Amino acid sequence: MQTTVKRTPLNSWHRSQGANMANFGGYDMPLWYSSVKDEHLAVLNGAGVFDTSHMAGVTVAGSGAADLLQYCFTNDLDACMGRSKKPLSPGRCVYGAFLDENGQTIDDAIVFYVAADSYMVVVNAGMGGAVADHLRHNLGGRDATVTDLSDQLGKMDIQGPAAAKILGGVLADPKAVFTGIPYFSFKGHFDPASPLADAVRLDDGTPILLSRTGYTGEFGFEIFLAPDKIQRLWERLLEAGRSYDIKPCGLAARDSLRAGAVLPLSHQDIGHWPFINHPWPFALPFTADQTGFTKDFIGRTALEKQTDFSFTHAFVGKDLRKISAGENSRVIDADGQTIGTVLTCATDMGIGLHDGDIFSVASPDKPEGFKAKGLCCGFVKVDRKLSVGQNVDIADNRRKITVSIVDDVRPHRTARKPMADML
Repeated sequence: MQTTVKRTPLNSWHRSQGANMANFGGYDMPLWYSSVKDEHLAVLNGAGVFDTSHMAGVTVAGSGAADLLQYCFTNDLDACMGRSKKPLSPGRCVYGAFLDENGQTIDDAIVFYVAADSYMVVVNAGMGGAVADHLRHNLGGRDATVTDLSDQLGKMDIQGPAAAKILGGVLADPKAVFTGIPYFSFKGHFDPASPLADAVRLDDGTPILLSRTGYTGEFGFEIFLAPDKIQRLWERLLEAGRSYDIKPCGLAARDSLRAGAVLPLSHQDIGHWPFINHPWPFALPFTADQTGFTKDFIGRTALEKQTDFSFTHAFVGKDLRKISAGENSRVIDADGQTIGTVLTCATDMGIGLHDGDIFSVASPDKPEGFKAKGLCCGFVKVDRKLSVGQNVDIADNRRKITVSIVDDVRPHRTARKPMADML
């Protein structure tokens, strides 16, 4: 059975620019334009724009919306903001996942608290229907309306230290927009049925929802707007960012950047195994002592009763060489025993080793004359808990390389930097 490949509103633009295209999540998407390395480094040094209209949105509204999400979503909406674990409030968003009864991942997501009794959930390509159905199936009499907005939203990201400087040039009131917008917050409210409500506006009057989030580990924004408005904004940002060497970026740079930022790819780094024992414990509602959970949620019982443990760890190599991840990969311990598989293996081309320490092209303390040669990095899933600093081999049918288990990869990432530092 042949499935029709979908196209984003920017598809013709990508093809007119000679982008290398491929099917990703059922969408015809650009992998790269000039080169993956150039696009990766553009985000670390200046800015890059990404077409993310393949992502899906789901709205949840009604007096029972919060309770429905609290039951279906892993993070605790009543205790998820900052170190003090304050409740999610309007204008803020939070990362987590939707699990099945076995504690396995349906999809990861970001929940946006738009207003009282109104939420937007952003999920991965092709997952809007599945997540919407999961929410509806678990309504349990709650007063909530779940709407799948797949292919109704235009979405693009601008990422990199120059993102605000560039974006400010096309906003109607950049000073007001950039005041009071910390990491994982947003302004505006874009709804296809009511696109003018509480919107941030571009200087041509176009309403947008502007979120200070992204998938690169670097400072930047995600922008939601009407699909028929996205190409004009895309082209304007590329023009406005010319002096900052802005580049259109494809999925390959998105993958290498997110791997260096220790961010998972759904259905690859998280998937059909229990959503626990991984580098993203903040997505689960752990108690302060990490021995239990603060709320009930779908999958909780399975996670609490889990006995066949697997562990997901981040790793980094000594150079840019990679192996092919997947079922045919192997993780090999010091005794030569295969203990797991490789989930992701990418090359962060903005980092390198010097005297055993990792530096980034953006590191303020990088050694004089430092040049980033690139390091492979990613995630392994193994049958035992490994320690930070422990070496293992990863292998495919071509090569075997030694990597170290780490709790972080690319240093001096800018995603959390204060807005004032980036203007």
